[in-house]
Amino acid sequence: MARSEDYKLGDFAFPRGWFMIADAAELGRAPLALRFFGKDFALYRGESGRLVLLDAHCSHMGAHLAASASASIAVHGEQIEGDSIRCPYHGWRYAPDGRADHIPDYDGPCPKAAKLRSYDVREVMGAIMMWHDPEDGAPDVDPPALAEWDRPDWINGAYDHLGTLNVHPQEILDNMADSNHLGPTHGSPCEYFENQFAGPLYYQRQGGFRREYDAYLMTYTWYTGPGLLLSRQSIGDVRGIEFIFHTPVDDGVTKVWHNNLLRSPGDAPDEALKAAARRMQDEVLSAFQQDFDIWANKKPAIRILGLPTERNFALGRIWYRQFYNPRDQAESFWKQVDGRHVPTHKQRPPDIAMDLEADAHGAAS
Repeated sequence: MARSEDYKLGDFAFPRGWFMIADAAELGRAPLALRFFGKDFALYRGESGRLVLLDAHCSHMGAHLAASASASIAVHGEQIEGDSIRCPYHGWRYAPDGRADHIPDYDGPCPKAAKLRSYDVREVMGAIMMWHDPEDGAPDVDPPALAEWDRPDWINGAYDHLGTLNVHPQEILDNMADSNHLGPTHGSPCEYFENQFAGPLYYQRQGGFRREYDAYLMTYTWYTGPGLLLSRQSIGDVRGIEFIFHTPVDDGVTKVWHNNLLRSPGDAPDEALKAAARRMQDEVLSAFQQDFDIWANKKPAIRILGLPTERNFALGRIWYRQFYNPRDQAESFWKQVDGRHVPTHKQRPPDIAMDLEADAHGAAS
């Protein structure tokens, strides 16, 4: 298992950015115990609907706020009070900002040291996302959002929970530059391919005939920061949007989710169309599973034995380093790769491929 220092990514073990940490559908009345970025968290939804993410362990004696489902106050649904949460061990209550604001059977002021760190967290497109920053800075970008998520002529999928991989996310990011795996791995050798880098955004444009679909496949794919991939896809006359979100659990361990939206021919899709959308999501997932199987069984590519036609691998890794170093150094990395880059053995995207890009600029933020 390789770690961030093995790839020489920078000062931090974990990157800065927005990351998915939970499927909104799995968060009910009870808090969720989560682990990401080498730390434990407690996620809950307050009675007002507010999302709260705190460091998990109570200041008093270190009990996990969300991992004791058998405790009496957990069994009886008494942990959440307003937008605050009580520890299941002794009932200390923490406000959304992480301060202890009530201790049972104690009349004095709560100790100032009884404070947990609170994190920026948002619900976006059915995913709960947190802002992670090793320097504890405020978000400098918004998480991506698609207008299609709320449009009646698009069918939302449910998130596929793909579990964890003992793979550093660097290996997942490498896919963005990898034009040469599309034929052997996916049965879809690309006729055109291009990468583009613009600050915290990393784009891929590619297209070719895919034999599993028996149709021409075009994709317009982009990362917003280091962990959130969206991909607008045209498969023949079918339009969809694939989500691949991945988040470090520990250094060298990554959790992955997948989703897919499908454009409906009408504003009120019936059950048959919803079933078709689920089948399409399974088809798209099976293509991603081909990558997943490779990652699960490969050795870390600390150094890539790259060919002259594979220069984009190195460019992608330079871009990625902006998130593993202090924020005031980020520009120095992305400026090294800024612009559009076509591998020497591939064509530039044709005009017809720009339709997908036009859709993205009209509907994504």
